[in-house]
Amino acid sequence: MSTKKKYLISIVGATAIGKTALSIKLAQHFNTEIISCDSRQFFKEMTIGTAVPDQDELTAAQHHFIQNKSIFDTYNVGSFERDALKKLDTLFQKHSIVIMVGGSGMYVDAVINGLDNFPTVDKSIRLKLTERLNTEGLESLQRQLKELDPITYHKIALDNPQRVSRALEICIGSGKPYSSFLNQDKNKRPFTTISIGLTAERALMYERINKRVDIMIDNGLLDEAKELYAHKHLNALNTVGYKELMMYFDGEWNLPFAISEIKKNTRRFAKRQVTWFKRNANTTWFDYNYSLNSIIEFINTQTKS
Repeated sequence: MSTKKKYLISIVGATAIGKTALSIKLAQHFNTEIISCDSRQFFKEMTIGTAVPDQDELTAAQHHFIQNKSIFDTYNVGSFERDALKKLDTLFQKHSIVIMVGGSGMYVDAVINGLDNFPTVDKSIRLKLTERLNTEGLESLQRQLKELDPITYHKIALDNPQRVSRALEICIGSGKPYSSFLNQDKNKRPFTTISIGLTAERALMYERINKRVDIMIDNGLLDEAKELYAHKHLNALNTVGYKELMMYFDGEWNLPFAISEIKKNTRRFAKRQVTWFKRNANTTWFDYNYSLNSIIEFINTQTKS
């Protein structure tokens, strides 16, 4: 491997597919460190429901961006891009290879490719959209987005009010579709990315998800969520595994139904993750029951080419 070139090994895939385990094995093999790219594992108050690596895993390899923020902090993909690039600059001074792992597609893309450049729009537009969301509901915003930007309408997570509001905000404020600002020329990165995806048959993936949720419940997710109930309005708590339990605490659902909704919504989230990561034609996919040696051999081939 060239000592001049720097390589970022990006490990992606659906939740519960085994990304953490692979990242640790690769970090140990290449004697390097790991950047977490999971937008909910940043928060120190959310441990069980975000599947934060346990103490043994954190000790097995040096991790960064794990529980380094509070749910009360303002932190977004732009902040992470800035912080991650700064950290990578430091890590690449002592390592030729660094591992990045996580299932938050926008955050992965921000580090690898840079964020899309959107125009600044009047803040009053967001305020009006928030008011509409509260009075008319999400479907009203969805219908307008479909009219103004059908491309974005068919691509984004329509059940995410923040994503829908943001897209509409740009459409209204700029007079152009949100999608027209995507995939423009971005800043070139001082490293080469090798993207590795883990995959499995859908039935098996869903089985792993259901089992993980059961384990989270057994490990105390209910108590963890109850401690955060007073802060359920925060964006960080609008997260699968927590928002369903908030409905239970509100008396809207019984516990078995809330748990079944966690499983269902996690499966839906996993499906969106797969769709997102499959867009990257440069990702090489391996079965979740991978041969570690085959992945290491693949990486070595890429770094020597």
